[in-house]
Amino acid sequence: LPADGATADARATQTQPHGQGSGNWVKQKRRIAKLAAKVRNQRADFLHKTANRLAARYDCVGVEDLDMKDMSQSLALGKSTMDNGYGMFRTMLAYKLERQGKQLVTVDRFYPSSQLCSDCGYRNKDTKNLYIREWTCPDCGVWHDRDVNAATNIMHETRRLVQE
Repeated sequence: LPADGATADARATQTQPHGQGSGNWVKQKRRIAKLAAKVRNQRADFLHKTANRLAARYDCVGVEDLDMKDMSQSLALGKSTMDNGYGMFRTMLAYKLERQGKQLVTVDRFYPSSQLCSDCGYRNKDTKNLYIREWTCPDCGVWHDRDVNAATNIMHETRRLVQE
């Protein structure tokens, strides 16, 4: 390890070891910019492909209206919540569906998708805690994975909203 305790990987992304404005500093700055552009392009490519696949496969797609800014401030996830590209994905999905004459349905952010039992409709308030990843419905006894149950409830709510 270097004397200052930084790891080699952390050192590689820093621009500080070279004097600002020196030739090595400029080269390092270019390397970092190239890496950032590569990550940005990979994310955009993945989001485009996923949105295209969903738009081609389904006539109607339901998504949850999440407040990513609020989530990043209230959860321990911080920047990773903001950095996941969900807003960009929703924008891509919306215009790709619209271009094909299909529908994007947004489920209200206050809809309790992870709290409702997708089998019987029982509302389990204990599942507000995001660290609870699995739960069993006290009413009907069905075991739920939090994310799968929320996706099923969003699908049911999307169908209900389309039929209105």
